[in-house]
Amino acid sequence: MKDNFAHRAAEWDSPEKTKMTEIFVAEMLRHIDPQPHWKALEIGAGTGLVGLQIADKVGHIVFEDTSAAMLDVLKQKLNEDSNSETLHGEVYDYQQQDIDLVFACMALHHVPDIEKTLHHLAGITNAGATIVIGDLRLEDGSFHRFEPIPHQGFDTNILTEQFREAGFEVQTAHTYHVLSRERVEGVITDFEQFILVAKKR
Repeated sequence: MKDNFAHRAAEWDSPEKTKMTEIFVAEMLRHIDPQPHWKALEIGAGTGLVGLQIADKVGHIVFEDTSAAMLDVLKQKLNEDSNSETLHGEVYDYQQQDIDLVFACMALHHVPDIEKTLHHLAGITNAGATIVIGDLRLEDGSFHRFEPIPHQGFDTNILTEQFREAGFEVQTAHTYHVLSRERVEGVITDFEQFILVAKKR
């Protein structure tokens, strides 16, 4: 498995990314109330900028990422008695049906097969489990400087239907933040970020 983030992991935790994850976590916590007995799974956890903010609110957390380099940075932040584990691989590599909360921030657009992923999440989550996704609304590809990635953001109407077909009920899908970035020289573009919260039926 090629590590596309190996050369970026050491410098990943910029103030800009930290602020972006804090805004996402604050919005997520407006819609969910994590419980101390919950087991959580973060998809595309990277260096833990999101998951470490809620680790003390749940009983256990699994940090999944396809980048070993990113997880190595995360492991340096974890205590020996941490209530967490790391999973180097795809989300499909997690097979136990014991998850109460799944969340992902700016990671889903890197996942090629959304429907396969959502059906897998239905298989590893407990009844009533919550899924929280933070990502980009549809954009022209400039966010990643026109690099070939699986999704140039999402149409939340289509994504909502995909969740429904996988066995989830979407409770909200709305814009919560706007990122202003210079991705093309001299041009500032606004990229809308949405949050989607769904419950397993």
